[in-house]
Amino acid sequence: MSYNEKKVTIELGGSLAPIELSTGKLAKQADGSVVLKQGDTMLLATVVSAKEAKPGVDFLPLSVDYQEKYAAAGRIPGGFLRREARLSDYEVLISRLVDRALRPLFPETYHADTQVMISLISADKDIMPDALAGLAASAALAVSDIPFNGPISEVRVAKIDGQLVINPRMSELANATLEYIVAGSAQDIVMVEGESKEISEAEMVEAIAFAHDAIKKQVAAQVELANLVGSNVKREFNHEPSNLELREAIFAATYDKVYAVAKSGSTKHERTEKFAAIGEEFFVTLGEEIDEETAFLAKKYFHDVQYDAVRNLVLDEGIRLDGRDVRTVRQIWSEVDYLPAAHGSAVFTRGETQSLTSVTLGAKDDEQMIDGAFIHGYNKFILHYNFPAFSTGEVRPNRGPGRREVGHGNLAMRSLKQVLPADGENPYTIRVVSDILESNGSSSMATVCAGTLALLDAGVKLKAPVSGIAMGLITDEKTGKYAILSDILGDEDHLGDMDFKVTGTENGIVACQMDLKINGLKWEVLTQALDQAKEARLHILNEMKKTISAPREDYKPHAPRIVSLTIDKEFIGAVIGPGGKIIQEMQRETGSTISIEEVDNKGVVQIFADNKESIDAAVSRIKAIAAKPEVGEIYEGKVKSIMPFGAFVEIMPGKDGLLHISEIEWRRLETMDGVLKEGDMVTVKLLEVDKQGKLKLSRKVLLPRPPREDKPKQDAPQG
Repeated sequence: MSYNEKKVTIELGGSLAPIELSTGKLAKQADGSVVLKQGDTMLLATVVSAKEAKPGVDFLPLSVDYQEKYAAAGRIPGGFLRREARLSDYEVLISRLVDRALRPLFPETYHADTQVMISLISADKDIMPDALAGLAASAALAVSDIPFNGPISEVRVAKIDGQLVINPRMSELANATLEYIVAGSAQDIVMVEGESKEISEAEMVEAIAFAHDAIKKQVAAQVELANLVGSNVKREFNHEPSNLELREAIFAATYDKVYAVAKSGSTKHERTEKFAAIGEEFFVTLGEEIDEETAFLAKKYFHDVQYDAVRNLVLDEGIRLDGRDVRTVRQIWSEVDYLPAAHGSAVFTRGETQSLTSVTLGAKDDEQMIDGAFIHGYNKFILHYNFPAFSTGEVRPNRGPGRREVGHGNLAMRSLKQVLPADGENPYTIRVVSDILESNGSSSMATVCAGTLALLDAGVKLKAPVSGIAMGLITDEKTGKYAILSDILGDEDHLGDMDFKVTGTENGIVACQMDLKINGLKWEVLTQALDQAKEARLHILNEMKKTISAPREDYKPHAPRIVSLTIDKEFIGAVIGPGGKIIQEMQRETGSTISIEEVDNKGVVQIFADNKESIDAAVSRIKAIAAKPEVGEIYEGKVKSIMPFGAFVEIMPGKDGLLHISEIEWRRLETMDGVLKEGDMVTVKLLEVDKQGKLKLSRKVLLPRPPREDKPKQDAPQG
């Protein structure tokens, strides 16, 4: 079977391999299909969209799935089934990055089921696929007939050795002071997510602008590929019926009432009930025999009334749903040590958002194993975010964390990770769990604040406390008016044009997540939003410091203790023992948990226990095993075996030396019979360690030397 493959190439400059986009060879029954190749990394992106929308759907049912094939990296999946299973958190996070970049660019009236799938089919261990997935997905849309106001692309921007770099190699990121994934079209930025080491607001704007220049080149390449394929004509659709007469009637009957409720400063639940009552009052006037389409449109238009009323209230009067102005942060209270049995805990409440967060300190064996096709290893800092239905007064089954929870938890994890003590200063595996008990705006930022407080309460020596704030933006393209909102509510997140979360210390920004829903965000507006966010997060940080401002001097009395030892590499096997016998015996007899690994040609031993006696006992035994016998030293040894020529004496655990029959006493011994027996304790001195490492011991040199007996002289023979 023949195929008609089309290709374009994107030159990245420097030592980076070019990116190649091709279509027409694989997955030709999809609406759009593209293979992206850079070095040995290859992504297959496909998109399929239904020809018609389902009745009663007034949103875009878009699903984005990124999956790594283990064969791409020459690996076999772990687990019982030995096959790819549900998406890992890492894959979910990449799926979210692509989803958030694509979703705002679909036409608002396009409501057909749409599925984007991106598969890692070949992996170059130094070329990260997450920064390429958005480009591959957008290219698949570009060569399809699916309506899309793109193309877009995503790039990673990092600052390494003081220089901004696009899509650096994985091996270079260890030295990065900032690392952000930025997505955008040729005209606008639509999404930002990443972390940094306490950078300034100006540095962040500079990095985003630098990334946008690279995005423009990748967008141009997709336009070129679409022209080669001839996919410039998109399918026609009519997914959203309209009834202008009904729309005008709803606005006329409800707008002023909705505006008044929005201005009343009521609570979330009160406001929801009042809005619903206004809607029901109008719907009754439509009669009971209205058709499904009219009912559908009436609900949609009433939502539009709320959207316009809330936005106009902010733009015209500077008043928000809860009565605040645009810069005021809601009331904050916090408490630490709330859970007496936890190693650290905190409650953080901001307005109607509340997080109960706990910290658990664990051993090396508690590290999280990461088993992915591209990234695999261990993680010693874990943050889990839970969002139960009761936090918003809803009823729904608990099915475990969804994509939203994974994404929010990752943002909080990135924020706190930046201020953790260095590995050499922190022997613990740390797990932070945030349970959201109430939610009305930015529970992920509440998690950052509660997480900081709980870690300080646990005695973890953070480099600096971190706080976070969620910002919003409301704009009017016709008048040019805009309002930047500090500490947004849940409704403002939904009704606004930008959701912008930023976390940081007093010294700078450590993480950021931004989603834009409008075209034409000006750089000066972004700069103003960052400056206003700094003001808000510093206010929150000062409120947090009133509860706890520095790490506790010591861990909680019931927190486990860890002692780290470094031993010579040659003793690792001796500590472990054959089949793990020695280390298992030590753990059983001392009640501790012991781990050992080789790092930089040394053995790093961690001893974990919940009491000092257990740790001291384990330390003593390990030091004895790892100690080197020193010539000239005196040891109290145990006779292990008797031989005709002497005895073997254990002077240290696992270290036997020969006490030769001639070195037991000053007098000459003809036999070992009755001299020593197995189990006897004997004091000896180490005389020598030969080239083979064998130990030569002596007992007699520690005993008083008997006086010499003079022999009688013999008379000389007579001549």
